[in-house]
Amino acid sequence: MLKRVVIVVSCLVAVVLAGHQLIPALGGVTPVVESLLPWIGWSVPLLLAGAVAARSKAATVAALVPGVVWAAMFGSTLIMSPPGGPSDLKVGTVNVGVRNSASGEAVHAIADNLDLLAAEELTPGGPAAKQLNKMFKYHYPVSTVGLWSRYPISDTQPLDVGLGWPRALRAVITTPKGKVTVYVMHLASARPGMTASRDASLAHARKLVDADPSKRLLLLGDLNTATTDRGMNGLTPPLTDAQRAAGDGFGFTWPSSFPITRPDHILYRGMTATRAGVAPATGSDHRAAVASLRL
Repeated sequence: MLKRVVIVVSCLVAVVLAGHQLIPALGGVTPVVESLLPWIGWSVPLLLAGAVAARSKAATVAALVPGVVWAAMFGSTLIMSPPGGPSDLKVGTVNVGVRNSASGEAVHAIADNLDLLAAEELTPGGPAAKQLNKMFKYHYPVSTVGLWSRYPISDTQPLDVGLGWPRALRAVITTPKGKVTVYVMHLASARPGMTASRDASLAHARKLVDADPSKRLLLLGDLNTATTDRGMNGLTPPLTDAQRAAGDGFGFTWPSSFPITRPDHILYRGMTATRAGVAPATGSDHRAAVASLRL
C-alpha cells in the first residue's frame, strides 16, 4: 500500500511541477499553487523516506522523478552567483504597508544607498513619504505609490492599470549616463476570487510596456504576481527579472516574517543587472526588492 502511495504522489508532484501552466485557473487557486512551486521540492525527501520504509526500488525511482524535475526548474537559482561588476544605478521597491507606523524607519534603512526607490501602499504625507522627501531631492507621488530619485524626474504621468483609479505612474529619470523610463505599479491582488482583476491589470501593464519606445525601461513595484506565476509570462519577456538575472537565491519578499513568495519585482530592459536581493522593511508585511544595474 505504501509503495503505491509513494509512486502515485510522486507522479502527481512531478506533473504539477512540469505541467503547472496547463492546470486551468480555478478561482484563484492556481496562482497560489504556482507561487508555492519552489516549496514543493520539500516533498521529495518525504517521498524518499516513504520509499525506503516501503523497501521498494520502484517507489525510490518514482520519488526521484519530481526531484529531477525540481532541480531542472530551480537548481540554477540555488547555485547561481551574482555577475557583479560596476553598476550605474541602484534601485529598490517596497510595499511599506498602509498601516505601518514605522514606515519612515523602514524606508530610511532601505533607501540609504539607493539612487531610486519606488514605494507602494503609501499614506499621502505619511511617515514614509516625509522621510523619503528628506533623503531625495526629486520625487513624484501618485495616490498610494511614489518614486524618489537622486536624479531629475521629468515627463511624469499618473496611470490607471485597470483598477479605476491611478495606482501606477510613469516618469523619466535623467542619470549621468542617460535617461531611464521608470514605471511604478501596484497591481490588483491575486487572492481567491480576485484573479481576473489581477490578470487585467497585468494586461494593462504589458500594453504600456509594449507601447513605450524607451530604450532603457524599469518596472518597479508590487505586482501581486509571483516569479513562478504564469501571469509573469506576460512581462518576462519582454522585460528581464533582475532577481533571476543577478540574484542570489529566490529573493522571496512576502510575508516578511517568513517569506515564501515574491510579489515585488524589479524588471528592466536596455540595461544589465549586476546584483539583486532583498532588504528588511521595518513594520511592513513585505520585504524590499533591490538591484544594481549597469546602463
